[in-house]
Amino acid sequence: MDKIRLEHVSFVYGDKTPFRAEALHDVSLSFGAGRVTGLIGHTGSGKSTMLQLLNGLEKPNEGKIYLDGQDIFAKPREMRQIRFRVGLVMQYPEYQLFEETVRSDIAFGPRNMGLSDEEIAVRVTEAANFTGLPSALLDKSPFDLSGGEKRRAAIAGVMAMRPEVLVLDEPAAGLDPRGRDSILGGVRAYKEATGATVIIVSHSMEDMAMFCDDLVVLSKGKVLFTGTRNEVFSRVRELEEVGLAVPQMARLMMLLREKGLPVPENIYTVSAATEAVAALFE
Repeated sequence: MDKIRLEHVSFVYGDKTPFRAEALHDVSLSFGAGRVTGLIGHTGSGKSTMLQLLNGLEKPNEGKIYLDGQDIFAKPREMRQIRFRVGLVMQYPEYQLFEETVRSDIAFGPRNMGLSDEEIAVRVTEAANFTGLPSALLDKSPFDLSGGEKRRAAIAGVMAMRPEVLVLDEPAAGLDPRGRDSILGGVRAYKEATGATVIIVSHSMEDMAMFCDDLVVLSKGKVLFTGTRNEVFSRVRELEEVGLAVPQMARLMMLLREKGLPVPENIYTVSAATEAVAALFE
């Protein structure tokens, strides 16, 4: 079942000006409920614009966006509720921290939802646990945290609203491998605990291979193709033709198959590749 659906959506920056730029053109696309979908494409392909449309921060010039079958722009006065249901984590969200304590920052969204103090406390603790923030940090100033801890706090602030759809723009950008695994592990834990739909942008194909169920490939504001992770990453040559990388292990397995070695398709991780190659020598 679809959670969010775009129908013939187009979006233009600077329309009717000399700086007119079309970010999305006639995009029709569905995001499955409870699925993790990755958006991949070059800078300028329309990924970040699409995320902002899903949250209602931008409105399409043409087309409609549906959440559970309802046009999200049909009732402008209810847009605030849409943004509670579709939580957006923008790129480098740590720059949006502003409260005196981490606890207050995470509680900001739930408080705006009108929840009781008791419910807010529960949600703050829950969100901190999802993102791996120790309780000892909650009463510190967010500006005393490390970069990775700030990122976790900012993401926790969105999770605390318990959005049905969690939308993330490069959530692990600039982090070391341990920080990246921690952030993405927290997102996965949130998804598994709540059944939320997750939509994520990342330039790391390894992250997409490890984390996503489905992938959408964008280029110049249009959808090139979509499919499950296995279906999309099996199209190595097509991805490379449009200048997109694939997981290194996917490319290695393809080259081995071209050399005549009977290694299976749909291998994207080092551990799976190691098992496949070892099996050839058994």
